[in-house]
Amino acid sequence: MKTSKPIYIIRYILLLLLPVLSSCRKDLCYDHFPTASISISYEQAWERDYGMDYAANWDESLYGFEYADLQPNIPEWVTLVNYSSNETTTEKHFPSQGGDMIVPYDGTTHSFLLYNSDTEYIVISDIGSLTEARASATLRSRSTISTIQERHPNTRSTNPPDVLYSAFIENVPDIGIHEVLPLSVKMQPLVFTYVIRYEFEYGLQYVALARGALGGMAESVNLRNGTTSDESTIILYDCERTSYGYEARVRSFGIPGFPDKYYGRSASDPKERPYTLNLEVMLENGKTKEFNFDISDQMAKQPRGGVIRVSGLRVEDQQNMSDSGFDVDVNDWDDHQEIDIPFDFSYDLPI
Repeated sequence: MKTSKPIYIIRYILLLLLPVLSSCRKDLCYDHFPTASISISYEQAWERDYGMDYAANWDESLYGFEYADLQPNIPEWVTLVNYSSNETTTEKHFPSQGGDMIVPYDGTTHSFLLYNSDTEYIVISDIGSLTEARASATLRSRSTISTIQERHPNTRSTNPPDVLYSAFIENVPDIGIHEVLPLSVKMQPLVFTYVIRYEFEYGLQYVALARGALGGMAESVNLRNGTTSDESTIILYDCERTSYGYEARVRSFGIPGFPDKYYGRSASDPKERPYTLNLEVMLENGKTKEFNFDISDQMAKQPRGGVIRVSGLRVEDQQNMSDSGFDVDVNDWDDHQEIDIPFDFSYDLPI
């Protein structure tokens, strides 16, 4: 009995397809791991309301811009750290909208910590410990901040931190071997903005340059729960000239030792700490003049961003014409930055 030619063709095709079919089965069994499909959204808040209600009462004619203009941008990259109950950690980097994370099917439980990783002026430390992981601003020094340091001894000075978000999932649901579990994550801000206004009463025309410092702010923030450290810092920044004087938009972790109610914790009243605002101006004659203000009362209802205003600043005629003030070389006006050096929090620096 003869076998028809079409039968040979079918058998030949099946032989060709056998490796492909085997490959698909192997792919199904070995490459399809439990996967969390992460979808990320952002709460783009620049300040938290603790009594000032800026969002409802913003005066655009006074500030010269809208409330929403201070809204932080969405980051470019996000880091996800997977903490396993067997005390191992793994990391993966995603674009801002999210991505897939393989979750080992090994009988352990998992927690996810997410934060944006596209920062320049932030140091992430202790990331191996879920309870201790934190963010700190990079160091910055200035030769002429001795006055504000008298009120904040043993305190380092830093850059304003970058925009920073984080999110935490304490218990990732169990995921089957061939299952893809959708997970929606909302990233919350950990860095907030203070609009600082130095309002001159007289002598603004004598000022050539200006820079500021904000003393008493938190040195770091916990990535998991948004609580700031008890240690404080002096934030150094540059100022822009305006019609009324000088202005700065300064980012900060907020006040020290403060559990944030927006992270599901009980917000506490700000502790009685000194908060100091400094302005240093270089006059046209090359001399410098300092202004210092106690702003503790303004910080009481603004632990996480807001508006700080000081007024009545004066530069007298004789101050610009005489040799009074601090003799500072123009080359010393630039700050010194140590961007790549993380904090060592065990320090006890002399003044």
